[in-house]
Amino acid sequence: MGAVSSSLIPPAVNPAPRHDPPEDLSRFAWLSIAAAVTTICLKAGAWLLTGSVGLLSDAAESVVNLVAAIVALVALKVSIKPPDKNHQFGHSKAEYFSAAVEGIMIFVAAAVILVSAVDRFMHPQGLENIGIGLAVSGVASVINGAVAAVLIRNGRRRHSMTLTADGRHLWTDVVTSVGVVVGVGLVWLTGWQRLDPIVAFAVGLNILVTGARLIGQSGAGLMDVSLPKDDNAAIREFLDQHSGDRIGFHAIRTREAGYRRFLEFHMLVPGDWTVQHGHDAMEDLIDELLDKWPDLRVMGHLEPIEDPRSYEDLDV
Repeated sequence: MGAVSSSLIPPAVNPAPRHDPPEDLSRFAWLSIAAAVTTICLKAGAWLLTGSVGLLSDAAESVVNLVAAIVALVALKVSIKPPDKNHQFGHSKAEYFSAAVEGIMIFVAAAVILVSAVDRFMHPQGLENIGIGLAVSGVASVINGAVAAVLIRNGRRRHSMTLTADGRHLWTDVVTSVGVVVGVGLVWLTGWQRLDPIVAFAVGLNILVTGARLIGQSGAGLMDVSLPKDDNAAIREFLDQHSGDRIGFHAIRTREAGYRRFLEFHMLVPGDWTVQHGHDAMEDLIDELLDKWPDLRVMGHLEPIEDPRSYEDLDV
């Protein structure tokens, strides 16, 4: 094909972008880091006061929280970098690597906790200063619970896998801490020393489950998982409302990559429409889609509705 004549190329324009630049969410990672450092100090102090392996396991999980929060900080910074020559679709999938690293760290912490619990079960020891230790651990749990609520709420609102994963991990830490406090409190009341490592072992198993879930979620994201079922159904309903005898849609596909959410579809229009007519119809439709779902990145492909070849790519 010959080169396009320069007379056909429109003058340079600078239209307003359809999407706002990505929001820097690293402030939430700094909040998580501050909470992790604070709770490590509190829980380590509770362990030193009591000698409880259950409280030691709780402190170990907070160390994992700190590492995970640092990884989350890096991932959030990388994810908002603009597309470049080697990453033309952006860097938003960096968030899934953060969740995967956090899951692996959780497995390491769980292994340490399980080994410590078995050793303490075989060689039980008495606990000291239990009341003060439990009070300190309780304060740490309140801090983690508040930060977890902030992270989960903002992760869902901003479609950030990193914030959601970190928040869920912190919430698991809260549940873990409650279990440890109950277990150590029962040791205090009953005098049965082996109850402490039994609780620690249960904590380790609970952490393993959390790690497996995080790794599974990050893997799904890296495999270009579709948007949630409710979102897909709403998008299809919207397109159905714009369908008719002369306009149709197929090959509707969605995916998400971190905070970025994508929609692709083929729009079937009469073959005798001009390019300008079809283009205007497509752009107007995309504008309506973005009014309802501002965070979507939409790509449409026009096809003549009468051409059999328009239906050969349904299984792509």
